[in-house]
Amino acid sequence: MPRDTLTRDQIVQAAIELLDTEGLEGLNMRALGRRLVSAATAVYWHVQNKDNLVLLATDRVWGELTLPDLDHVGWRAAAESMATDLYGMFVRHTWLVQVFAVHVVYGESKARHDDRSLAVFEAAGFTGARADQAAASVFTYVLGNAAGATASASLARSLAGGGPTAELQLQGAMDKAREIAAQYPYLRARLDTHAASDYAASPERTFEFGLEALLDGLERRTASGR
Repeated sequence: MPRDTLTRDQIVQAAIELLDTEGLEGLNMRALGRRLVSAATAVYWHVQNKDNLVLLATDRVWGELTLPDLDHVGWRAAAESMATDLYGMFVRHTWLVQVFAVHVVYGESKARHDDRSLAVFEAAGFTGARADQAAASVFTYVLGNAAGATASASLARSLAGGGPTAELQLQGAMDKAREIAAQYPYLRARLDTHAASDYAASPERTFEFGLEALLDGLERRTASGR
């Protein structure tokens, strides 16, 4: 695609698709140029560098989030909706968790999300730094849970590139993990359940359980004025 017909929107969308399949480590201008059927130099014409492209891609996917209207929904329902939507975004785009480890993340879409998040917790009764702490607590809970999806996606890419040898190494590691876990009573009991086939997995609806517990705690604080 010649430089004069290539647009920034096309580049950012192609970068998101590449990030979704290859992860942050798979994004480079040469690979992006191949996806766009264009020279890497043409890509540089529209974006400053890889870091700038990552931020543009990040803010584009942040725009996928739906922001609840506080005139029509209570703070708790809004907080739950935003956290669930955010978690879904991280799971769809697992590279986002990697981005937070190496970039200061900012942009218009993220700013709109963060502003609404603060509004939600101020509507709950938190003020000043307490509203910031409540919003940050929910955000970090979501981000931490999404790290599991990121690890799974990274492992899947590694296995796909490593062939049978990589699969054997993974199986060996899982067997060793179960062997060690069997020495401890609570872990051993877990291995005797249906979850034994996937030692590293969490029970179903773990995210929902934790989010409900977190919001319960925040709601109690607003009730007590703390």
